[in-house]
Amino acid sequence: MEEADRQQDLKVVGAGKSESGNKVRQLIAKFEKQAAANAGRGYTNTDNEMEDLERRRKHQHLGGGRLTSKISGSGEHKTEELKSLRKRKRPDSPEPSCVSMKRDQSMGRGIDFKQGESSPELSHFQSERPDSPEPSCVSMKSDDSMGKGIYFKQGESSPELSHFQSERPDSPEPSCVSMKSDASMFRDTTFKQGESSPELSHFQSERPDSPEPSCVSMKSDQSMGRGIYFKQGESSPELSAQKERAKITMTHLESIFQELEHKVISLVKNQLKRFKKVLSPDFPACSEREVEGEVDQTVREGTLQIALHVLRNMNQTDLASTLQTKLVPTCHQKFKSTLKKKFQRINEGISYHGGSTLLNEIYTELYITEGGSGEVNNEHEVRQIETASRRPATQERPINCSDLFKDTAIRTVLTNGVAGIGKTVSVQKFILDWAEGKANQDILFIISLPFRELNSVKSRKLSLVDLLRLFFTDIKQLKPADYHQYKVLFIFDGLDESRLPLDFQNNESLSDVTQSASVDVLLTNLIKGNLLPSALLWITSRPAACGQIPPECVDQVTEVRGFSDPQKEEYFRKRISDQSVANRVITHMKSSRSLYIMCHIPVFCWIAATVLERMLGEAESGEIPKTLTQMFTQFLIFQIKHKDQKYHGNCDTDPQQTREMILALGKLAFQQLEKGNLIFYEEDLRECGIDVRGVSVYSGVCTQIFREELGLHLGKVFSFVHLSVQEFLAALFVFFSFISQNRNVLNHQTHSKSTMTDFLKSAVDRALQSENGHLDLFLRFLLGLSLESNQTLLRGLLTQTGSTSNCREGTVEYIKEKLRENLSPEKYINLFYCLNELNDHSLVQEVQTYLNTGKYCRLSGFTLSPAQWSALVFVLLNSEEELDVFDLRKYDRSEECLLRLLPVVTASRKAVLSDCRLSERSCAALASVLRSNSSSLRELDLSGNSLCDSGVTLLSAGLEDQHCKLETLRLSGCRLSERSCAALASVLRSNSSSLRELDLSHNSLCDSGVTLLSAGLEDQHCKLETLRLSRCDFSERSCAALASVLRSNSSSLRELDLSYNSLCDSGVTLLSAGLEDQHCKLETLRLSGCRLSERSCAALASVLSSNSSSLRELDLSDNSLCDSGVTLLSAGLEDQHCKLETLRLSRCDLSERSCAALASVLRSNSSSLRELDLSDNSLCDSGVTLLSAGLEDQHCKLETLRLRDCSITEKGCKALVKALKLNPSHLRELNLEDNEPGDSGVKMLSALLEDPHYKLEELHIRRRSTH
Repeated sequence: MEEADRQQDLKVVGAGKSESGNKVRQLIAKFEKQAAANAGRGYTNTDNEMEDLERRRKHQHLGGGRLTSKISGSGEHKTEELKSLRKRKRPDSPEPSCVSMKRDQSMGRGIDFKQGESSPELSHFQSERPDSPEPSCVSMKSDDSMGKGIYFKQGESSPELSHFQSERPDSPEPSCVSMKSDASMFRDTTFKQGESSPELSHFQSERPDSPEPSCVSMKSDQSMGRGIYFKQGESSPELSAQKERAKITMTHLESIFQELEHKVISLVKNQLKRFKKVLSPDFPACSEREVEGEVDQTVREGTLQIALHVLRNMNQTDLASTLQTKLVPTCHQKFKSTLKKKFQRINEGISYHGGSTLLNEIYTELYITEGGSGEVNNEHEVRQIETASRRPATQERPINCSDLFKDTAIRTVLTNGVAGIGKTVSVQKFILDWAEGKANQDILFIISLPFRELNSVKSRKLSLVDLLRLFFTDIKQLKPADYHQYKVLFIFDGLDESRLPLDFQNNESLSDVTQSASVDVLLTNLIKGNLLPSALLWITSRPAACGQIPPECVDQVTEVRGFSDPQKEEYFRKRISDQSVANRVITHMKSSRSLYIMCHIPVFCWIAATVLERMLGEAESGEIPKTLTQMFTQFLIFQIKHKDQKYHGNCDTDPQQTREMILALGKLAFQQLEKGNLIFYEEDLRECGIDVRGVSVYSGVCTQIFREELGLHLGKVFSFVHLSVQEFLAALFVFFSFISQNRNVLNHQTHSKSTMTDFLKSAVDRALQSENGHLDLFLRFLLGLSLESNQTLLRGLLTQTGSTSNCREGTVEYIKEKLRENLSPEKYINLFYCLNELNDHSLVQEVQTYLNTGKYCRLSGFTLSPAQWSALVFVLLNSEEELDVFDLRKYDRSEECLLRLLPVVTASRKAVLSDCRLSERSCAALASVLRSNSSSLRELDLSGNSLCDSGVTLLSAGLEDQHCKLETLRLSGCRLSERSCAALASVLRSNSSSLRELDLSHNSLCDSGVTLLSAGLEDQHCKLETLRLSRCDFSERSCAALASVLRSNSSSLRELDLSYNSLCDSGVTLLSAGLEDQHCKLETLRLSGCRLSERSCAALASVLSSNSSSLRELDLSDNSLCDSGVTLLSAGLEDQHCKLETLRLSRCDLSERSCAALASVLRSNSSSLRELDLSDNSLCDSGVTLLSAGLEDQHCKLETLRLRDCSITEKGCKALVKALKLNPSHLRELNLEDNEPGDSGVKMLSALLEDPHYKLEELHIRRRSTH
């Protein structure tokens, strides 16, 4: 009724009005529709409002409104203002108005009246723009380019409003496209708290025609007048004409968009055809230039981004990566070509004055391992090489250099390795393979920035983009956004050579590639991932410098281990063209352990090949080098002797000039060795008195020893070909200074009256004082140079000699005295290498005699001196046999022997120390081994030693250390109690623990101990998979704790041995609750000798039939299960969910009735049994006959059957033979020991073993002893 009354009132209001009657009726019709819509939205219009609207239409004169988005107020002021406004009517435009490029309100917006009245003349002013003879151009982004419909709210509208809005004359042609208007057609006008002028719609609509169309309003969201939004006002009835014009515009818009759609689809189709062509195998690598200019680059890039986005959503990531890789900027191929040209040749120890070799011809794959710690290692790098050479290969996880970034989760890789081990060559090979299209083609740009070159710009402020443009001119055209869009790899080689502070803590944060900062800030932000988080990073470093990179910034650590033994041989065969000479070189290098260990370093292989190829190929004569000093001496002589012959065609050299240059380089080598520097700059050379202007002469004399290199961008860099060469020249300088000037530069003495022996002793003392052994190799060379034989080789350089036989003997005795002191193992070993350089092998020969006596307890009854113990360590560590297992029982079952041979234990993978009369003292020593970063120990057996709880407590301190890698620990029979369980539980909870297997059998742990241990087993950090607790004096109470462990989601237990504990049936029932849990991962359960009966079989049958059970092996031996128990168990074995493969039922009081039940299991299609042990049960022939019925079934998968001591005769054997003939495809092992098969039974079974048609491989038929 309310709605009907309202409509009646509206009709009354509209009747009999003056000149605008028709327009009012149109407005009322519109208002009726709007009112109905508003009613649905909760808006109402009262009768009073309608009467007020009519009254105002009749009597209202012009008000003084402003032509703004809102007109408010009333009175004469408003009237005068509007009159003035109307006088300023816009004249006709002879030409179209220009483009309103960004104006959101370029045309008049609808007027919003609030709390006031509008002028009846206003609409006339707005509308009287002349008609356009041609259509107006495109309104590109207007959301409201046409007038909005009027929305009435709490007010009355002008009856003239619709007239103003609708009376825009028709255009002779359709208007152009409104490209983005969401409201380009008529919107209802909303009136709120105000009244409108009865003239307003007239003003808005009567815009005169334009002689030509107005130009494009490019971005105006309101380029046409919006419908007026009145608040508490009145509307005009003249709005419907606008709709008619809108229909024409919409039709034209539709046709334009149809044409647009066709052209866009055509453009995208053409681009997709191009992409398809690019992905074809025969598409040339640099065809992107051919299509450049077809269409605008932004269009091509936009289409590519859409295609890549869609492909990735389709899970076609490889295809997307390939497409992105091929459609790269034009500079991409040029950049690749530049890198290929730069890296395809290698100066193998040779500077730019010499020749070079193609890398692919000489390159030998290096042994690189993953999973290192990336921690700082300050030990001498030769010492690290020696340690690594003893590490069992089985512990390493090799990785191919080209696969470093195959794991997409890896962003930053830190690769460490000692000097000269091949890090830079690995980088070079990686880049070359990429540039040649062989690997890592998903990477679009590889940016190699060695730290030694970044040092040259360390003081400059640059943006990352500017830095890259500075070093790489080929990629200058790349835009900053390209570095985010494309996959980029940064390689920073030689962190140890960096002279940047790399202040990760205090450097400012930076994420903009165009923002300038210091090179140090750029690098730290790149590494932290603030700059270019999508980029990949590869950093290489010597071990001592690794600590400069925070661990949290590194995703993977790898180590370049140099050449493995097979790779050493491969290198020599590649490097030496005459294979007979190559074979002789390999044989000789293997004969000297110290030389062969050094061959892990590729540069040393090159040095050895350079020397030995000529000497063994008869181009040179002389004694073949057997020590490091001899090898490097020959190498130096070779360089000096053949310098002019190589580069100038003659052999004439000035000995004095050569001597001065060599000694100048020696001084540089020694001074920089003390500082720990491997690379030098011009200022370093000046400090040593070397004229920088003539430095090329130095590298010319020793082309392959001292290198002068030009950086990619700025400055010169100098280095020796390898650290060992630097140390040799440093030793030569120190030795020459003493014999020629009687000056001991080691002690910074300008003049010394010391003898040669005193001088060498002081060198030994100085080297032993070094914590990290940085003078170890230097000392070997210095002592080697003291031999007259080596001085004779250098007679061209050394004008006088300074050693006698007495000097050698005195030095040897001094070193042996040092070996009696309490030194670290590494220092012992280096002193033996020093004795080797002095050609003294007496101690080694002494201990070799002990090692050749018997298999076990070789040292039992002998008293070795400390020096002899050290010699034994040296011999064992340098043995050609890989140190996989160290068995203390081979030498002497004593604590002293263990403590003396601890370095050997550290280097071994497995240490067998069982039954060796060890105490808690040994545990403290072993804990130090476990804490060692260099320890290789993975398995430790201490069973049968009285370690007691105190010993395990000491051992646990090592087990919890972050460096401990032990995986297997056996402590069976070590007199432990619950206190040990508490200590071991703490180990299991440790985040750093690697323990996977723990054997605590034969210890009185009791229920309290098992409960304590279980707390550790449930911890989320526990990784234990195997736990052995046989004969540990616990009861069913422990089963409740262990069941809780099995139910734990974090438990990793796969094997549990609880044998020979009084668990009883109640304990197994408790345990079964854990076994049936969905989180239980247990696969092997041993319950032999646990006082179980048939009740346990019922509980275990329930476990086997459980869908969640993972049990694969079950041992119930030595329990009185009887036939009834086996019958219950068989029900579980036949269940489809049962996964059991091994069942042991020896000594379970079984008879032939059990065989019938088990035969049914074997016949079951769902049975997984592979191994069955029924030994020591009275099955007799009848039982075996029943069992054979299952064996002959085609569903039987049994591979191992044990029937030892089961009272079987020839008859039983006959049944077994028949079964195996009927089903020959599975059984591989049959044990019939301690039975009475008779001769015929043996003969029949042996025939099966020999017949190739049967799978039987093992047959055990030893007859029962008659005694």
